[in-house]
Amino acid sequence: LGANPVVKRNDAVSVEEVAEMKPERIVISPGPGSPKDAGISMELIRRMGSKVPLLGVCLGHQCIGEVYGGKVVRAGRLMHGKTSPIRHDTRGVFQGLPNPFEATRYHSLIVEKSSVPNCLEISADTAEREIMGLRHREYPVHGVQFHPESILSKEGKDLLANFLKI
Repeated sequence: LGANPVVKRNDAVSVEEVAEMKPERIVISPGPGSPKDAGISMELIRRMGSKVPLLGVCLGHQCIGEVYGGKVVRAGRLMHGKTSPIRHDTRGVFQGLPNPFEATRYHSLIVEKSSVPNCLEISADTAEREIMGLRHREYPVHGVQFHPESILSKEGKDLLANFLKI
């Protein structure tokens, strides 16, 4: 895709060290665990989300939800290595993707729909209305509950390419 990522563990780097790197974009990757177990991830979203395009994947998506006032709860059913059709609003990271498209899910937690704060909008969901995408209304912050990096998420590469354009 033309990007040269630098990978850092969320429990082995400080927010200050990330800021000093002057990243062009930030991806907060999957778990395991819950947002409280995600090292500096939530503080990084708080401090950098208004300045640097940020994509949260799975646990990173849940961290976005929680940072801005949403509630992360147990999903109605566990989704580990299963695919689902993802419906989306065709904007941001979803621009130009088929609607719906199949994506791989590995999670037992979700952002509760009724708790989504006004500063976030739901950008994708499932037929069961589980949130699969969030977007901040003012900041370049996007989250996806599914795994675009999975080989079973055929549109994942295009989603990531869209993020690189933000």
